[in-house]
This record gives sequence, C-alpha cells and structure tokens, in this order.
Amino acid sequence: MKIKQFEDKHLAHYSYAVLCDTNAEMILIDPARNPKPYYDFAQEHNAQIIGVIETHPHADFVSSHLQIYKEKSARIFASKLMNPEYPFIGFDEGAMLEMGTVKLKSMNTPGHSPDSISVVLEHDGKDRAVFTGDTLFIGDCGRPDLREQGENLDLKREELARKMYSSLRDKLMLLNDDVVVYPAHGAGTLCGKALSKANSSTIGAEKASNWSLQAMSEAEFVSALTADQPFIPKYFPYDVDLNKKGAPGFQESLEKVVQAQKVDAFDKAGALEDQIIIVDSRNAVAYKKKHLKNSINIMDGEKFETWLGALVAPGDPFYLAAENDDALAILVERTTKIGYEPFIKAAFVLDFGAETSADLDVEQFKAHPSAYTIVDIRNKPEAESQPVFDGALNIPLPELSKRIDEIPTDKPIVVHCAGGYRSAAGSSILENNLNATVYDLSDHIKAFVK
Repeated sequence: MKIKQFEDKHLAHYSYAVLCDTNAEMILIDPARNPKPYYDFAQEHNAQIIGVIETHPHADFVSSHLQIYKEKSARIFASKLMNPEYPFIGFDEGAMLEMGTVKLKSMNTPGHSPDSISVVLEHDGKDRAVFTGDTLFIGDCGRPDLREQGENLDLKREELARKMYSSLRDKLMLLNDDVVVYPAHGAGTLCGKALSKANSSTIGAEKASNWSLQAMSEAEFVSALTADQPFIPKYFPYDVDLNKKGAPGFQESLEKVVQAQKVDAFDKAGALEDQIIIVDSRNAVAYKKKHLKNSINIMDGEKFETWLGALVAPGDPFYLAAENDDALAILVERTTKIGYEPFIKAAFVLDFGAETSADLDVEQFKAHPSAYTIVDIRNKPEAESQPVFDGALNIPLPELSKRIDEIPTDKPIVVHCAGGYRSAAGSSILENNLNATVYDLSDHIKAFVK
C-alpha cells in the first residue's frame, strides 16, 4: 500500500492517491484541477484509478473529479448531504470502500461545511491514516464561516463551529494516537488561520499541540474559532457551486482561452474594450514604467490565484497580460485552478502602454509623512497588531474598491502593505479611481517596520 501526497504550493493544497499494490487499484482524494499528475502516477505503477473521494465541495480550488469520472470511468464518492449534480455514490458515516487489503471508511465531520467527511484508511486490520479534508489541519481546524449564504444547507458560523467542536472531539480525537493525519491544506490557505507548515502529523501530536483539540468548553471553542478569520475571496462561493456541478475538462478549458500575440497590435486594432479591466501580472517596476488604462497590477507571485479571485468577481470579464509567452501560458493555467478561465476576455503579452505611475521620493516621505494620506491595506488584525504609521487609514485590500470614497484626496496618497505585493495592486486600483497622486510604498515599507 502506498500513499502519495501531491502539493500545489500556490493554493497550499494537498491531494492524495491511495494505491493498493495487491490489485493495482488507486483511489484519489480531493484532486486538483489538472488530473495529469495523478494519471502519470497511476501509469508509473501500472494502476487503475477506480474512484475519487471528495471530502466536501471545495471553496478555494476547482477539483477534477468529474473529468476523472469521464476519462477513467472512476466512481465519485461524496456525502449525500452535498447533493451534487454529477453522478456519485453516497459516502457517509459507516460507508466503506474496499480495495484489496485497504479499507477506506467514511466519517461525517461537519464544521468547515455541513457536508464535510473525513476518510480513515485501514490496512491489514489497523487504522493507519485519516484524510481530514478541511476539518482538521496541522495546528488548526477549518474555518466555519464559508457556508452562510446561497445554499439549502445554510448554517451560520456559530452553528458550524459547534459542529466542528463535536466532530473533533467525538470523531477524530477518538482515533488512535499513531494514526497519521493528512489534511487538504497547509500554511497559506484561507480555509484556516493558524496552520502549520508541516504537511502531515499524527492524532497524538495534534492532541498535544493543536489549539483546537485542547480542553475547553464548547462556548470557548466557538468564540476562538470564529474570531479573526481571514477575509473571504469573491471566488469562494463560485467555486463551491462549480465543484458541486463538476468543472469542464482542464485541457478543453485552456483551449478556449483567446490568446493574442502582442498587446500593442491588439490594442491598436481596437480590440480592447475600455470597460473591461486588465489584470497586469508584470512586476511592479515594469508596471509603473508603462501600463494600460484600467489595469490592476496583480503580480505573478505565489498568491496570484488568491488575489485574482479576491479582486475580480466571478463572471466579470478581464484581460490577462504577462511579460512574455511562457509567463502568460503558466498564468492562464493558474486561472483554471479557481475556475476563472471562462472570464478571460483575451490573454496577451504586454510590452506597450501610455500610462505611468508616480515615483515616490522615499526620503521626502520619511521626513514629512504627515504631508501624505497613508492607506494601510493590510488585513485588520495585521494593522492592529503591528501599526506602522500614526494616523494611517486601514482599508484591507479586498475592501478597497468599495471603500474608495473614504479616502481623502487633498494630499498625495501613499499605499502600503507588509511587503509590497498587495500595495502594487492597491495603488493601481486607487490610480484608476481617484483624482489624486497615488504612490506605492512597495518594499520600502520594510525600512519603516520596527
């Protein structure tokens, strides 16, 4: 028996293949959008993919379960509470899937969502591992506030938090201490708030160190779990719905994206529509030198997908621009991870632009910060725990577009975050919407942090 963990660092997502050597059969758990890595692993071991288990309808990435079902005739297993639109086999409390010497047993573990399950792996008569989805993470547990609207199974965060309290204590903590914990996410996901960088653990280790498994009352747990959760990107509800329907195939979706040769020729031909935003993924230095009107500078970085889905609403068309063909191809693929490829109006290489961004005199700013309106676009807990500038206006980046009217324009505006990535996007948004000089403090912020 083999367990293979696959990692998508950009979304801090873990998926799994469980391979039974005795009959060369394989089960996938929470697969990512592109199924090729799983197909390659199966081919490497001359194994047949016979099933896909979805621990819940994911909010932060798009799963390939429907594509695998169609291409490999693999059955899909999920909780009946999910009520998906694709063909599936109910996999709830007490259900078991046998594969040679391996048994996969379902436990209903609501809390992150009302339809969450965890899957216990039994081998040679002993529980060896548990795949916890977004219920139990390493160092944390799943957030309970992503399912409050738009579903028949609507549950308020406090009710889901109480269910999480029970799922952890009445189900997962009853497993043997040596059972290995394999979660669906690691540090960096927005599905929790205090995850470890470790990619696995044991029930015993988590009972000793994970805050959510410590002795406390239900009320204390609910209060702690619901406090200071990260923001919810715009794309999360869209991905839940898409995963319940089943996404179209990865490659066919890529092939539908319109890709132009060069933006200058594309623009001069009159093909760019003024009302559609341009997601410019180049680095901030290149962006500030020349860019197109109505652009947002979401740089090609580790969290590109997250910020794309946070700043562009699902269904809103956008242009995608990159510095070269290779970067463009990769970014188009990364948009598929959150199901945004249908919204790309066109993708192109950008080497043209008449707009420039103002260049901040950092020494002048350092000497006279009161001469500027300073906008801190970090999340509220970040800004409160480590204030940088007296009198700064804190408007988190995900809220910036809706709260622009709160920003005075009688002074030049300086935008900052914690390291320069978010401030590039934030300053570009303000440039598009305010009649004022806007500066990006960029990574110069590091000189001001004590």
